[in-house]
Amino acid sequence: MTSAKPTGTVAKPTSPAATLTILAIAQFLIALDYSIVYIALPNIGAEFDLSESSIQWVVSGYAVFFAGFLVVGGRASDRFGPRNLFIAAMAVFGIAALAGGLATAPALLLIARAVQGVAAAALQPAIIALINTSFAAGPARNRALGVWGTVGASGLATGVVIGGLLSTVSWRWVFLINLPLALICAIGAVRWLSRGRGTTATASQLNVPSAILCTGTVLSTALALTWASSNGWGYGGTQAAFAVAAVLLAGFVLRERASAHPLVDPLLRRTRSLLVGCGSTALYMASVGNQFFVLTMLLQQLRGYGPIAAGMAFLPMAAAITVANSVAARIVAALGVRATLCLAFVGNAVGLGLLAAQVHGESYLLHLLPGLLITGFAHGITYVSMFIAGTADIDDRNQGVGSALMTTAQYMSGALGVAVLVLVLGVDPGPGDFGAAFVTTAVAAAAGAALAWFGLPRRTPAGPGSPADADHAPLVDSEPTAGAEPRVGAGTAGDRSRP
Repeated sequence: MTSAKPTGTVAKPTSPAATLTILAIAQFLIALDYSIVYIALPNIGAEFDLSESSIQWVVSGYAVFFAGFLVVGGRASDRFGPRNLFIAAMAVFGIAALAGGLATAPALLLIARAVQGVAAAALQPAIIALINTSFAAGPARNRALGVWGTVGASGLATGVVIGGLLSTVSWRWVFLINLPLALICAIGAVRWLSRGRGTTATASQLNVPSAILCTGTVLSTALALTWASSNGWGYGGTQAAFAVAAVLLAGFVLRERASAHPLVDPLLRRTRSLLVGCGSTALYMASVGNQFFVLTMLLQQLRGYGPIAAGMAFLPMAAAITVANSVAARIVAALGVRATLCLAFVGNAVGLGLLAAQVHGESYLLHLLPGLLITGFAHGITYVSMFIAGTADIDDRNQGVGSALMTTAQYMSGALGVAVLVLVLGVDPGPGDFGAAFVTTAVAAAAGAALAWFGLPRRTPAGPGSPADADHAPLVDSEPTAGAEPRVGAGTAGDRSRP
């Protein structure tokens, strides 16, 4: 195993505070639009007379296309520049939100949600690439990721709160609320985001055949998992979609092996921290990520909460996530990312286990709130630390694809997790079924703790010039492939530029 170091210089932003604010708001929008429609679904279904299997596509249409286009969005970020992609994708995102809010037919609404998903798939890797190329590795970048996570991760939790409030006026405001935020981000990006360094055509060649095969594979798999959750694993469409995904995956692997410019750099497949990061995002989504699905079902179906009450029930957890995000970077600096990520997953497992144990209780304050606060705080620490761990050893030319791989793993796991939880809950779930669902998510969190502890290297003392909070020298599992570009300053601790 040999040392390697992320390359490239940091492009100092004209206004670091403005840059981070824009990127955090954009991440908030991506997360918000995944969860904000949950509580509005009954109203949408009633207006368009949609069946249960059809109404879920208001959520799934966004998630499926988001997951399907992430890797392509990551390579497009590396190829055309994250700033350019960010501005274009934010404009498309806002237009799609407007179309969704004004939709007069279910088909128009579902198309708008799919377009939003594609735009979000371009935004996500561009956001992380802009953070990692605008702030120097170490404390500066970790603080930036902490602030980004404070706003971004809270979007998933506050989405259900905002959705509950807006749906009392009209479900259309669930989509229209995106417009002012998207406009602020687009204008702010033109004004403040750094243009950075251009990438070479060789380094970031967009391999169109691989992109098509990769997107088709992820779309087919996500579609299969969505159908599995709504129609069952034995449904013909589910099995056909899995078969198509297998064929496309085989074609993608063969194409990548034969290509001089693969969509996924072979070096990324040997970067241990990235592999652990992908596993962490998957287990994060399978645990506290899918907690939102279970809680929404529990509150509305079992406890009889209305839209506003269900939304407000998430507020304490959203507050805990926000507090945790704000201190996550300091915890990483004190303990190292390995210990921080492991402890965060342990906290998730404890909180989810507590919810499972208390599911028969009727009191929100006594039986739900303690578990929500524990999982909320642990959730916030997990969100920030897993991206610090996963992107630490990726060079500038692969930041887009690397972060896209992590997020693809996250949302594919989310789709798989929902399919599994639907099986666990059954048709008419009772307290015992919800307890089993929480246990399932707790097991995923425990697996995340084990992955972080055994997958990431132990903390080593920081040498002169190295970041004080570094856990380890960047590691890859073998030498770079023949013909790869030389890695500037590889193996040294003090060669990273700082703003």
